[in-house]
This record gives sequence, C-alpha cells and structure tokens, in this order.
Amino acid sequence: MNLIEIALKRSVFGWVLMSGLIIFGAISLNKMGISQMPDVNFPVLNITINYPGAAPEVIENEILDETEQRLLIVEGIKEMRSSATQGTGRITLEFDINRNVDVALQEVQTAISQIRYPLNVDPPIVRKTNPEEDPIIIISVYGDRKLEDMMRWTDNTFMDQIQFIPGVGEIDIGGFPDRNLRVWLDLNKLRRLEFTVNDIVEALRSQHLESAAGQYSDGKQEVRVRYLGEARTVQEIENFPIQRRGGQLIQDRVFHIKDVAKVEDGLDDIRRIARVDGKTAISFRIFKQRGTNEVEVADSVIKKLNEVEFPEGLQYRVNVNFTQSTKSTVDLTVEKLWAASIITILVCFLFLGNFQSSLNILFSIPTSILGTFVILYFSGFTLNIFTLLALTLSISIVVDDAIMILENIVRHSRMGKTSFQAAYDGAVEVLPAATAATLAVLAVFLPVIFMDGVIGKFLFQFGITMSAAVILSLLEAVTITPMRAATFLGKKPKMSKLEIKLDHMFEKWGEYYGSILAVCLDHKWKILFVSFLMFGGSMFLLTKIKQEFVPSQDQNLIILTAQARPGTALDETIKMAEPLQKILNETKEISGYMISIGPGQLFVPIALVDQTQRDLKHTEVMDRIRARSKEAEGLRISMRDISARNLTTGRLNPIAFNIRGPDLQILNDKAQEMIKILEDEKLGVDVDTDYRLGQKELSVTPLRDQLIRKGVSADALSQVLQVSIAGLRVGQYMADGKRHDIRFKVIEEQIKEKQDINKLYVRNNFGNVISLSELVETEHKQALQSINRINRQRAISVYGNLAPGQSQSTVLAQANQIAAKVLPEGYTFNLEGAAAGFSSSFQNMYLVLLIGIVVAYMILAVQFNSFRDPIAVLMALPFSVTGAIIILWMFNSSLNLFSFIGLIVLMGIAKKNSIMLVEFTTQIREHDKLDYREALLKACPVRLRPILMTSVATVAAAFPLVVGGGMGHETRQPMGLVIIGGTIVSTIFTLFVVPQFYLVLNHMRFKKSED
Repeated sequence: MNLIEIALKRSVFGWVLMSGLIIFGAISLNKMGISQMPDVNFPVLNITINYPGAAPEVIENEILDETEQRLLIVEGIKEMRSSATQGTGRITLEFDINRNVDVALQEVQTAISQIRYPLNVDPPIVRKTNPEEDPIIIISVYGDRKLEDMMRWTDNTFMDQIQFIPGVGEIDIGGFPDRNLRVWLDLNKLRRLEFTVNDIVEALRSQHLESAAGQYSDGKQEVRVRYLGEARTVQEIENFPIQRRGGQLIQDRVFHIKDVAKVEDGLDDIRRIARVDGKTAISFRIFKQRGTNEVEVADSVIKKLNEVEFPEGLQYRVNVNFTQSTKSTVDLTVEKLWAASIITILVCFLFLGNFQSSLNILFSIPTSILGTFVILYFSGFTLNIFTLLALTLSISIVVDDAIMILENIVRHSRMGKTSFQAAYDGAVEVLPAATAATLAVLAVFLPVIFMDGVIGKFLFQFGITMSAAVILSLLEAVTITPMRAATFLGKKPKMSKLEIKLDHMFEKWGEYYGSILAVCLDHKWKILFVSFLMFGGSMFLLTKIKQEFVPSQDQNLIILTAQARPGTALDETIKMAEPLQKILNETKEISGYMISIGPGQLFVPIALVDQTQRDLKHTEVMDRIRARSKEAEGLRISMRDISARNLTTGRLNPIAFNIRGPDLQILNDKAQEMIKILEDEKLGVDVDTDYRLGQKELSVTPLRDQLIRKGVSADALSQVLQVSIAGLRVGQYMADGKRHDIRFKVIEEQIKEKQDINKLYVRNNFGNVISLSELVETEHKQALQSINRINRQRAISVYGNLAPGQSQSTVLAQANQIAAKVLPEGYTFNLEGAAAGFSSSFQNMYLVLLIGIVVAYMILAVQFNSFRDPIAVLMALPFSVTGAIIILWMFNSSLNLFSFIGLIVLMGIAKKNSIMLVEFTTQIREHDKLDYREALLKACPVRLRPILMTSVATVAAAFPLVVGGGMGHETRQPMGLVIIGGTIVSTIFTLFVVPQFYLVLNHMRFKKSED
C-alpha cells in the first residue's frame, strides 16, 4: 500500500496531517522573532587600545605593530585592518565566515595578554561586532540642563530603566563623556610655590588608596581589618597634604592640593557632543538581543520612554527607528503573500471552472506555507526579508504540484471513474512527474545552502525556506490533495456550465496548439536556430542592464557625514555645523535629525517624512541637500542611504575600494588622481578618502645635552608633558555607588599656544626646578590625523556614491582599470565593503546556478533513465533567462542580489513545465507504442492546460511583487519582474522549442542504435 492509497483509504490521516501542519505552523509563526535580516554570527572582532595623548605615529609603532605581530598566530584571519589616531589604536579582524567567533575571541584575548604595553596604556578591549546587531533604535535625551546634570540623571536613573526592558541588549552612549574627578593644576601657583606637577601626582597617589589588612581572631570570632584610605568627597581630596617637594619632606609649613589645583566632580575631556534642535543632547544607540523580535523591542522602548518621568528641562526624541522599515517591509511582504495566494486561487478557478477544485488548491497553500514555519522555528530562523520573500516566491511552486495532480484527477473523473478511482489513478499517473519536478527544484535551491561568503549565510535561510516549502508541497500534493479531491468530487460529479465551456475552449486551444506544433516539428532546425539567435541577442542585451549589489532603497532614512579641515577644534566645528543645521531645518522632507559633532567631523542620521507623504524620493532629497552644501563653508559633505545595511561588513557605499603600499604620500597622490578621474568622467559623486593630512602638531624635541647638564631624566620630562597636556589617570574614587577615574591635567586656558610650554617645570636630580624652555625645542609641523593599515600594509580607502544613471559593476570595473594605469609597482587595488560584497556574491551566485543545473540534470537522468531526455527538459532554462533579461531591460531595472534570487527561483520554476511535457510524452510513447513525433503531438496538447495553468498562476503570484510601492518595493520589484518575464518566455519555448530538442535528441539516439 503506497502513500497515496493510505491517504485515500484512511482519509482521517490526511485531515489530521493537514490540521497539524496548519495549527503548529501558526503557533510557530507567533513565536518567531522579527528582524530585517537573518541572524548571522559575523566572525568580526574589534580591538581598541587607548594610549591617552599618543600621536598616530606612536600608536602605530608602539601599539599596532606588536599587536598585529602577535595576532598573526591566530588561525583563520581573512583580513586585518588597523587604524591609529590620536590616543587610540583600533584593529579589526575579519575571519573566515565559517570560523567560530567565540573561539576566535578567546584566542585573540590570549595572544594580546602576552603583550607588555607601555605604561599608561589602557587594557585592550576586544569585542565581537555584527552588522545584523546594528542598533534598532537611536534616541536622544536633550534639553536646557547642564551636561553634567543630564549625565548624572541618565547614568543613575534613566539607563537602568531602559536596560532592563526584555529583549534590550547593549546600549551605546554618544555625547556622554565619562564622569571623572578632575584635578586642574594651576601653573602659576605651582611655580610660585616651587612645585612640579609630579609632586602633586605623587601626593595623591601615596595617600588615596584602600587595601585589605587581613584579619585577627579574639578567640571567639574573626575580625576583618580594612584600611580605608580613599577619599570619599571632593573636599577630602582638596585637603590632602603635599608632604614632599622633589622627594624631600616639607617641614616649615603644610600645603594642600587645593593650594595649587582646583578639584571638581566633573567629566572626562569632551571630544564629541550631540545636538538636537540646537540643544545639548545625549544619544543612546539601543541594540536588541539575538533572536528577539526587534519590532516588539523597539515598541517596548518607546512605551517605556512615555512612562519615564523626565526632570524639568529634559525631554526625549526618537531620532531613528530602524524597525519602522523592518515592520513596513515585513507587513508589506506578508500582504504580498496573501495577495499572491488569493490571485493564484482565482487563476485556478478560471482554469478549472470548479469551486471544489479551487477550494482544494486553496487548502494546499496554508498547509505548505504554515507547515514551513514549523521548520523555520525549530531551525532558529526569524521572520526576515529573506525568509518572507522565499515564502512569497514559493506560492506558485507550492500550488504547482497540487494543480498538476488535481487537474489530472479531474480529467480522470470526467472519464466516468468514481471519485476514489479518479483520485488514485490521476495522482499515481502524475506522481513521477511531480516528484521529478520537486527534486529538480530542490536541486536549484539546495546549492544555495552551501554558498560561501557573507551573502551565502543570508541565502542559507532563503534556501532552507524554499526547500522546506517545496518538500511539504509535494507531501501535501500526494497525500492530502487526492484525499480532498475524492471528498469534494463526490460519487457522481456533475459538470457545471462553466466547466463544460472551459473544457471545450481548452480542447480547441489544444487542437490549435497541436496543429502549430506539427508545423514546427517539420521545421525543427529553423526553430532551433531562431531560438538560439534570440538567446544570443539577450546576452548582448545583458551588457545594457545596470548591475549592482543592491538597488537603492527609500527607507525614510539617509546618513550624512561631513569633514572639516584636519585639526579643526571642536568649538570651531560646532560653529561650522550651524549653516548645515539651517539647511536641514529648511528641508521640509526631513522629519527630524540628530547631529553628532567631533573635532572636524560630523555624523548626522536624518529621518525623512514617510515616503507616502512626500513627493521627492530619498535620492532627490540627497541631491537637494548636496546642491545647498556650499552654504556650509569649510565642510566636505557626503551622503548615503542604508540599502546595504546588515548585508556586508565595512563601508556601505556602492563605490568602496582601497589602495595599499609602503608610502602614504604616494598613496594619497594616487588616490586623489583616481578621485579626480572618477568625478571628471561622471562615474561617482561624494567621492572621498579616509586619509587626512594637515593636522597641526607641535613637536617637542628634548635637548639631550641639556638634560645631562641639568640633571633631568627624559622620563620625568615626558611625564610632566603627559600630565599637563594629555592628562593622567591616577586611581579611582567612589561616587553614587560607582567608581570613576581621577584625572590630573593643567587648566586648559593656561596652555593655548606654543609659548605656554615654557610655563612647565620639571625637577632635576638635585631637587631644583628647571623650565622646559631650557630643555626642549618646539616646532610646528603638519601631521597625520590617522594612519590606516590593511594586512599590515599602509592603505588609503576611497569611497563614494554612484553618479546618476551609472552601473555599479561598470564603475568598479573602471576604477580597477584606472588603478592599473596610475598605481606604480608595489601598490595594489582592492575592493571593500559593499563593493567587495557585490563582486563575491555575484561570483558565488553564478556558481550556484551552474551547480544547480548540474544536480538537476543528474536527478532527471535518474528519473528518465536517460542521458538525453534531461537535456531537452533543461533547454527551457536558457530561454527563461532570456525573458528575465528582456523584462529587466524594458523596465530599466538592475541585475542585483534580489533579481538574482528571482533568477534562481526561476530556474526551479521553468523546469517544471518541461518535465511535465517530456515525462508525459515518454509515458504516451511507451504505453501506445508510438514514435517520438506522434507521441509529442498526442501528449503536448493534453498537457497544454496544466502548463498554462501553472504558468499563469506563477505570473499572477509574482504580479503583486511588481505593482504598488511601499517599503522594500525596490527589492521586491526586480524579483517579480524576473519571474514574470522568465516564466512567460520559458512557457512559450517549453511548448514549442522543448519538443524540437526532444525529437532531435531521440532521433540522434535512434540513428546511433541503427548504426
């Protein structure tokens, strides 16, 4: 007893199976998390090492070189990027995508722990980074209160209320300098009292300490002894006595720290501020925990914000809510899913003319789709753009098997058979074709699961979803569909007028199709020549289609960055940002923004009015801001959208590459030359580099002869400079239940120019105070703002946006050619970020398509027990590509990641009709003992109706992806176009060209056997 017979004889089995898939699928759906992209664990580690006050060259030589050398022993590093800036070194390690990032993290920490860094270097911080774990929402607390007051309230009250919301992960704070106890040294008072900065540092360090002194026993119990030497208040530190001057005990009078310094409970040096509506702000970038529903988490955060009691003068604003685009995309995709399902049922009704049959197919959709959610849930997947698009695209495939079997059951029923016999005979007859078609479809999607690279990890969920839906659709088609058909048809099915009319119509169409096919078979070589000519022409047309990683998407958000001249102070940058804020305030398409300002740098996430309520596209808003950017004098403005967000590591700009070599000056000259060519040839806009030369630097060089003559150590001299200018952390203190750094520094107003260095004094070995003017020489120079390296080579990154109308593939190819011309020997060109993702993903997808076709051929060869018949079946594929290319060109759409996904789906769909045709022809030839031509002329008209039915259903199911706007329309449309165009063309060629191949190949076999 086979599965079909079991389902028919034990109908309860079929109903329970269907109910179980629907019920448990619905439960799984409600438990799944929602995110824009799949949860992928990117193997990327960031290492941050702070060395306060150190120049980029010092960071490179003393920190990065040794650290990178140690990290070379860690296995699986794909790329090592490092950056040296003032006071900070950063290293980013990208591992092979299959590397266990947690194990890599442990190995990196072990390697770094063996390094001995210079004194005053903060312990390295190693963190995992994941593009999928970008913040889901950015909020700001702003108002007219002092920054210190805002900081204390947010740190002590606000943060805890947000942190404990279910689903909230890390919270990153911007415009939030750490709370510090500041000891501001007064140079005038130090000089008058003959103290040096080192004397004051030593006074606090020797007295502000706390330790455990052990325990003693009184015979009955132990008593712990604890030495409480730490100061608890600002006043206590102010009153610490300065007991020594240059190591010598002071006996004539008592000096206190407050006599030479101002002590205050303040903040670390402010290097970046945030502004909202021109007011001081603190921004919070809120991340979700992995696997949680990001929409629910963001809604919970906003709900909590409405419940929080803000102090007078403070308020909040949601600057960016990334989950709005996620929610809109998910909702619209679900809406398209429902629309595709309804349209498919209507198409089936129009072809069958029978309500019961259409109802049967209607049940097949929720059974397969909801059943797929069970597999997705237990696989740990989320509802994201890839899983939902897979389900939407699978609608036509899901109903294909049901249509194929149901149409054949109805045909057998009209032969006068009982409903049971018709269901059994019809299902058994089509079962081989349905199985072969399903396996051939799986052959296309399964290779996607094994795709390499970052995109491969995303498409893994797409492939699993499609495969699960297809397998369940086959299970549903061979068990539940025949059972429902036997139930719905009844014992003596009576045909309605519509059914009779449709039958007559399709009979006439079949006869007409058969007569045309007979003519085509008589001119098979001409038909084949014209077919291949069309295919070749479409390949030429491919060069006219734009190719890009992802299409530009309007997600109601753009990112603006701006650069001022290197070395521009924070206060000056704040002034320079005012015209830019004026431009943004006057742009009516902008609903809000937050501006983050650092020395010479601006970062502005801009929220746009919802696209349904504005006339301009987001790119047009960017062009408008770009046109007015000249009003913001001194700022170089660049903008981008977030189309490639979460899809790749590195820069998201469509133009992104780096050049590497030993000499930074040569690298900069060649980078500027390439930028000029790209802009002059209208290939790119907003093109810039990460190289910043022109940072004003004061070089302080010790006069070593003078140091020896005066008896001053270089170490003492260095410490005076560090404490006075960079600041020195000396211990910690407790306040509000938390520990904060104590930081020494000279009052900032006392060191403003080169001559102020002469106000500093150092003590020599004899206890005398010597001015630095006698020990050093100073000189102003132009220095680097940062030094960047990739794989231990110095590098400069070039990035920007595509000029209007340009293709990403063309621009990147041109950039490669330009680099080959301008770069000298020893210098290399490499893509990065989204540009590298574009290159690698397309290479992988071409390979996936090729492997899918090979596997499909192997499966079909086994199914047909022939090496030739599968070739005839697969000839539908190149012509489906022809249809896809033609429709993309007609609608001026691009070949991108999403249209390529549509192409993969099309490869699975296009084969099903040709399988149905070839498999039935083989059955007819063997059963009726006909030759190949007669078998084709008898079988093809019979299969016309189910072929047209599945093709129209496929086109109809893809139609909602193309029409309408809304969030994510730019990604859905190319997929829908590819499927519609490819299906229409492949159906025509399946009906007329595949029979020619079948006939030619089998005639060749027949002649060979005669020979």
